[in-house]
Amino acid sequence: MTKPRIHLLHQAIAPRPNRRPHFGTFALVALALFATQASAAESRSRPNIVLILADDIGYGDLGCYGATKVRTPNLDRLAREGSRFTDAHATASVCTPTRFALLTGRYAWRQPGTGIAPGDATLLIKPGTVTLASSLKSAGYSTGPVGKWHLGLGETTPDFNADLKPGPLELGFDYAFFIPATGDRTPCVFVENHRVVGLDPADPITVSYDKRIGTDPTGLERPDLLKIKADASHSQTIVNGISRIGYMTGGKKARWVDEDIADTLTQRAVAFLDRQQSGKPFFLFLPTHDIHEPMVPHPRFRGTSECGWRGDVIHQLDWTVGQVLAALDRRGLAQDTLVIFTSDNGGAIKTTYDDGTNALHALQSPNGVLRGTKGQLYEGGHRVPFISRWPGHIPAGRTSDALLGLIDLLPSFATLTAQKLPPGAAPDAVDVLPALLGAPGAQGRDTLVLQSNRQSPLALRAGPWKLIERQNGPHELYDLATDPTESVNLAARAPARVQALAQRLAAERAKSTP
Repeated sequence: MTKPRIHLLHQAIAPRPNRRPHFGTFALVALALFATQASAAESRSRPNIVLILADDIGYGDLGCYGATKVRTPNLDRLAREGSRFTDAHATASVCTPTRFALLTGRYAWRQPGTGIAPGDATLLIKPGTVTLASSLKSAGYSTGPVGKWHLGLGETTPDFNADLKPGPLELGFDYAFFIPATGDRTPCVFVENHRVVGLDPADPITVSYDKRIGTDPTGLERPDLLKIKADASHSQTIVNGISRIGYMTGGKKARWVDEDIADTLTQRAVAFLDRQQSGKPFFLFLPTHDIHEPMVPHPRFRGTSECGWRGDVIHQLDWTVGQVLAALDRRGLAQDTLVIFTSDNGGAIKTTYDDGTNALHALQSPNGVLRGTKGQLYEGGHRVPFISRWPGHIPAGRTSDALLGLIDLLPSFATLTAQKLPPGAAPDAVDVLPALLGAPGAQGRDTLVLQSNRQSPLALRAGPWKLIERQNGPHELYDLATDPTESVNLAARAPARVQALAQRLAAERAKSTP
């Protein structure tokens, strides 16, 4: 927990020339030294924070969580040097609502329109909302996201040739370098702060999700131009030999090369770390593109796993983590930095793209023994790997079964940095800092509401019990303490418990939040 603030004594009275120092002078010097040491101790109790949010990594996709067909030495190292959580949840089983909840501490299902966002979506979080970034910025942190944003930009349909705001900078970040949506959606460009990177004004960008624009070929029309095959829903404008969701014209010089996305984001993340000033804490939010589709590993990673390109991009992701850890080590910041690695939802074996190695993908079970996949309310959809490391503060080599959600990071970080959140902020989040730091007996939160992509149906965790709503049939009930694979539906045997949990979920849904 954060220690009380101690004000630094700014001046100590120096002894006058040719006179013996007065005893009070020694006392003041000693007090100044004590204050300086206390201030340094306080700084160490308010760590730098690096939050790595992988995309589509499942509960079973890392070596430290049981994966056997891929090798994740850097993530395994993180787990050895910190704590590995076995009951952490993304709150939603798809990307956009998870990111909304993580940054705001508010369930995304409470706000219509927070499902998977198109590439031309407007900003889903209202400027002025207390966010994870704004809270840390108030605590004196330098803040920056580098990676996949996918929360919309602007108040109206964004013009990618002009300033793209409001966006991350209006939500508490000092600097931003990001992909607007996803790798399989247009526009296929990077944005730095408010502008598309490398855009030629003579070649303006136009994006449409409603109708065909321009004359660029589509994947359906010219499959011969594709480096990887795609299904009909991912077969619109071709960029870098890969067809996407949505249409795009222009911006040819600004378009990314998929094989280089991980390198670009990693370089930008390390550059953010390298330019931080000594003594000023920082918050790096690194929502990676890997391992979201299209999974196109850099050539140096191809063939390095036992399960095709999906496994190869897991290796690429682990490399990214290794580069960040090495940057912290190089600058002597590892001891003073809280590093958290997790994922925005569970994993899935998908066939939307065919890279030629699809038959090998399923050799690595994305979610281990858990039932379900990304997009579902079963555990495989939203239970995610969660590793935290802060040397000297978080026990090394520890495994925790505390229940927590990514939604809980905002109040937990506020407590860590001695910030008092204003009334109405993070209304659905719980301070789980004791569990994050490994306090004896800390169990995280008692209940947690989970969603897929929409406002309903939902699921409710209450202790070991889990209720899954069904709109066209009876609800499902599981005891995760004895049945983590959700193999035995107990609803018919325990109707009273189903009713009680359904009432609790209805009460949670009926709550009015800001």
